Amino acid sequence: MDEYESLSHSKWECKYHVIFIPKCRRKTLYAGLRQHLGEVFRRLAEQKQSRIEEGHLMPDHVHMMISIPPKYAVSEVIGFMKGKSAIHLARVYGERKQNFVGQHFWARGYMVSTVGRDEAVIREYIRNQEKEDQRLDQLNLWK
Repeated sequence: MDEYESLSHSKWECKYHVIFIPKCRRKTLYAGLRQHLGEVFRRLAEQKQSRIEEGHLMPDHVHMMISIPPKYAVSEVIGFMKGKSAIHLARVYGERKQNFVGQHFWARGYMVSTVGRDEAVIREYIRNQEKEDQRLDQLNLWK
């Protein structure tokens, strides 16, 4: 809790650890697009006065620590980011140039937890998640 953010009538520090996945964990489609998503998520977060503090795009899911002001619900910001990023991907990397109503890129849900005093632990977990997944995959080869 080094520094608080400010709104017109409040001081706040609200950080969340968020994880979500592409529909059916589509590794083949998502793996090629994930390099473009970091900047897209950052721009979308700014539109809701939020900030991505830490993030890592895994081959089949997204990890991020995001700071969201208390005037927005977490579900509102995450839903906005997932929806707008799916539209962006469809327009830029898809074959059609119109809105994709009814076609979903991201799975419906997400996991969220408050960060609180464990910020350094969460940051380290997000940074090293890919290495840990590779280590566990290696261990599973011997089963």
